[in-house]
Amino acid sequence: MDNKHHKNWKDKLHEIIYEADTPAGKLFDVILLVTILASIVLVMLESIKSIDSRYHAFLNISEWVITILFTIEYILRIITVKKPLKYITSFYGIIDLLSTIPKYLSLIFAGTHALVALRALRLLRIFRVLKLARYLGASKNLTVALKASRAKIFVFLFAVLIIAVIIGTIMHLVEGEENGFDNIPKSVYWCIVTLTTVGFGDIAPQTPLGQFIASLVMILGYGIIAVPTGIVSAEYSAQGKVKEEPKKDNKVHVNTQCCVNCLNDKHQDGAEFCYKCGCKLHHD
Repeated sequence: MDNKHHKNWKDKLHEIIYEADTPAGKLFDVILLVTILASIVLVMLESIKSIDSRYHAFLNISEWVITILFTIEYILRIITVKKPLKYITSFYGIIDLLSTIPKYLSLIFAGTHALVALRALRLLRIFRVLKLARYLGASKNLTVALKASRAKIFVFLFAVLIIAVIIGTIMHLVEGEENGFDNIPKSVYWCIVTLTTVGFGDIAPQTPLGQFIASLVMILGYGIIAVPTGIVSAEYSAQGKVKEEPKKDNKVHVNTQCCVNCLNDKHQDGAEFCYKCGCKLHHD
C-alpha cells in the first residue's frame, strides 16, 4: 500500500513538473518562467555597478533563493522519472543543470556568476506552456521552402561575392591607400558592408568617381536584398499549393503529455500510450 501511495505521489508530481495540460502543470510552468525572467533581470541589475553597490545584499540573497529553488526543481525532475540518466543527458536536462550550477561555482571561481544568464535558454519551455506548437505547421512549410531554394540562393550569393570582389578591386584602384582602401581584401570588405546597407563608415570614398561607384553599390544593395526574399517566397507559395491537396496529415498535435519512462513528449492528442516505448501516459 505504501509503495502504491509512493508511486501515485511520484506520478502526480511528474504530471505537474513535466506536463502543461493540467491546471497544476500549467501553473507550475508559468511560475517557473516568471522565476527565470526574475533571475535574468537580477543578473542584469547586478552588472550595473551603481545598482549593485546599493542593493548588493538584496540581489545576492534573491539570487541564492532562486538558485536553491532551481536546485530543488532539478532534483524533483530526476526522482520523478524512471530513467534519471535519460533526463540528465537530455537537452533540457543539460540546460537545467547549467542554469543551476553557476551560482555555486561563483563560491569557488570568481566571475562565473554571470553564467546564470544561461537560464534564458530555459525560456524555451514556453513552447509547452502556451502551446506554440500550433503555429509550427506554417514553419514546416517555410523550412521546406528554404531547403528547396537553397541551390538558387547559393548561386545568387556566389554571384554577389564575385560582384563584391570586382567592385572592391576597382575601388582599390580608384581610391588607393591614401583614402583608406589599403588593399583589395579591405576594399572588398567595404563593398560587402555597403551592399548589405550596413555602412559602418570606417572607410568612405573621397574621390568623385569613388563616390559615384559607391552610390551605384548602395542602390544595387537594395535590389540584392529583395532577390533571396523573392526566391523563398516563390518556393513557399509553391509549397502552399502542394499542401492544399491532401489535408489529412496536416494537423499539429499540441498536447504536452510526457512519458514517465522515456521522456518523449511528441504524442498525438488523445494518445493513451507512448508511441516510442509503449508506457501508459497520465490522464486525469
